[in-house]
Amino acid sequence: MRVLFASIGRLKAGAERQLFDRYQERIAKAGRALGITSADEIEIAEDRSPRAQERKANEARALMKALPAGSIVIALDENGRTFTSEDFAARFESWKDSGAPAIAFLTGGPDGHGDEVLNAADLKLAFGPMTWPHQIVRSLAAEQVYRAITILSGHPYHRP
Repeated sequence: MRVLFASIGRLKAGAERQLFDRYQERIAKAGRALGITSADEIEIAEDRSPRAQERKANEARALMKALPAGSIVIALDENGRTFTSEDFAARFESWKDSGAPAIAFLTGGPDGHGDEVLNAADLKLAFGPMTWPHQIVRSLAAEQVYRAITILSGHPYHRP
């Protein structure tokens, strides 16, 4: 199973890029023992349509088109559900064991996700009620996936 981080916008060089890359690398290495074959990133350019609804619709279409058919879709959304790390790890394990080709974590553009993503989402996930910059959300998602992998494998990284 692949883990995908599909996002609207590019993560430029700098601290956010380094942090995301570090967790992406850790997921790829630690995940092998659990059947994770890769941790990949997909970046899609922001849509330039003049209206927010049109931008969100176009970006949602592009995100969904970039995913392998049958992927588990996790929409990172400030209005989504929150989990403890242990509960997220249990959910991650069920996704991993589902037979789907990928678990895809989707980060929308500045206007949020369009309906196509929200309607297709197997889960809308929030990292608390605050609004986070998209660059940080990508790193938070990668860190929580890595944490889930360490919880499932009994690694001491996670200390409640």
